[in-house]
Amino acid sequence: MSLWHALGIHDYGAFVLGTVLVVLLPGPNSLYAFVTASRQGPAAGFRAALGILTGDAILMSAAVLGAASLLRYLPTLFAVLQLTGAVYLAWLGGKLVWEAVRHGWGKQTATANEDDRAAAPEPEPRRVAIHPFRRALVISLLNPKAILFFFSFFVLFVDADAPHPYLAFALLGLTLQVISATYLTILILAGARLRRWSQARPRAHAWGLAATGSAFLLFSAKLVRDAFARVGG
Repeated sequence: MSLWHALGIHDYGAFVLGTVLVVLLPGPNSLYAFVTASRQGPAAGFRAALGILTGDAILMSAAVLGAASLLRYLPTLFAVLQLTGAVYLAWLGGKLVWEAVRHGWGKQTATANEDDRAAAPEPEPRRVAIHPFRRALVISLLNPKAILFFFSFFVLFVDADAPHPYLAFALLGLTLQVISATYLTILILAGARLRRWSQARPRAHAWGLAATGSAFLLFSAKLVRDAFARVGG
């Protein structure tokens, strides 16, 4: 008997493969880590990643402790959480689009933009340090679907008669966090490279901000649609 079976976990390889496929799906969490690194650098990107991983850890714990059942039988609460998340994503998306319009598509030339950036004071360290973590944490926590997913997905790989079910769930959660952290690191490093490239191309940077903001707005619209469909259904 393998160690995984002794702990009550079966088909661990299938769990890892499924987790990789799920993590690779585009979503607001990974998008926020990428755009933060591309705008503020890798340090801010890793703070955002820490916020995402912290939020996911909280949601996984909540799922195991029964929040998944609570949300399943209280569709109105589920919808309220979805709408709250939609408002927050819309706010983030709107800010990015507005920044693109104000800095990249305004009357200033690309040269003027570069001069402005060179002359502008550095952002306050505390503000830069706090915001990526806090915003990423909020984005992660305002995703009630994640609670249902974590519980529904994890139970597929935990034996009903597992001797230590909470330990089994914890190990699966740790595996997911390691895979997520690896993927977020790749995105952050890619975003940092994009930042260096886009600093000399302000118009291209503006288009990137607008595209990212539009993606957040689409995620927001999807949450609104799902929320009303859940209440109406």
